[in-house]
Amino acid sequence: MIIYIASDHRGFGHKEVIKKYLADFGYTVVDFSGEKYDEADDYPDFASKVAEKISKDPNNSRGILICGSGAGVDIVANKFSRVRSSLVFNTEQAIDVRADDDANVLSLAASYTSLEDSKKITSLWLNTKFSGEEKHKRRIKKIEEIEIKLR
Repeated sequence: MIIYIASDHRGFGHKEVIKKYLADFGYTVVDFSGEKYDEADDYPDFASKVAEKISKDPNNSRGILICGSGAGVDIVANKFSRVRSSLVFNTEQAIDVRADDDANVLSLAASYTSLEDSKKITSLWLNTKFSGEEKHKRRIKKIEEIEIKLR
């Protein structure tokens, strides 16, 4: 599975650690961030590139987005059809958003989540499978119907 990752300047340090962490576990990681720390960059530029990739292949790829609050990148990602991004702050939530909502993009808040917690969240999020329960499938289908209406 390909993991697309991106961050703005506030999430750059977290992103570099998470990227190495994923590579150490054998994941293929594609980074859409700037090549170096740039305090003048803007998160929509990077988050949109990841979300576009996930939108094209939502079942076989995952995205990880990091900014200061996590909210900005999450908002951008959820503008794309077939993207279900969740801003996650703890391990329990990481499991829930995968098992219940089949989230395919993880948004992290570098200013509010430690590096150690971010690694734990990422690992659990990637290793939790969608439950496939009918009620969760039904809810995801309703989200997809909303996306169709809005096109």
